Amino acid sequence: MLKLYWAPRTRSFTTLWLMEESGLPYERVLVDISTGAQKAPDYLAINPMGKVPALTDGDVAIAESAAICAYVAERCPDARLAPPPGDPKRGKYLQWMFFAPSCIEPALIQVFTKLEVPASTAAWGSATQVFDVLEQALDRGPWIVGDAFSAADIVIGSGLNFAIRSFKLVPTRPAFDRYLDRCVARPAFQRAETIAAG
Repeated sequence: MLKLYWAPRTRSFTTLWLMEESGLPYERVLVDISTGAQKAPDYLAINPMGKVPALTDGDVAIAESAAICAYVAERCPDARLAPPPGDPKRGKYLQWMFFAPSCIEPALIQVFTKLEVPASTAAWGSATQVFDVLEQALDRGPWIVGDAFSAADIVIGSGLNFAIRSFKLVPTRPAFDRYLDRCVARPAFQRAETIAAG
């Protein structure tokens, strides 16, 4: 059985939402990060970075939210969380799957710390550019890859919800509001919120 190692108020929410969307049976394993349980040797064997979330599937161990989402979406094709190989939308799906960890998260760190990084040397460009590009994509919606909801929406939607609604790090925009309203209306999102709230 799939085991999701998680903790409340962390990036684990992304994978909780993903698991609820997938419909796959899974076991939740709470990692008490307040006691340093994520640094215990048995957990470091699953995720050497000592962070949550992580997922095990038999002998397979996966860390990093976007990687877990990609793995589960591939493992569960009936949930239709990823365009299949050969589908013309597959390239954009993969692009957006990794936009959150490679662009949104660094942009949020830049905003939060007020770090000045020249756009020409920052891999994400600038925080303004990241959110402008995202706004343009979501204006075409209703989902990040078009008409079909996917695991990329879980990764993007979770990050945006965190940035805008939970921590108010980024000012909202009409396209973001519409998109987040669609995300939070999903029953799987609501179930994940209930789980995360304890």
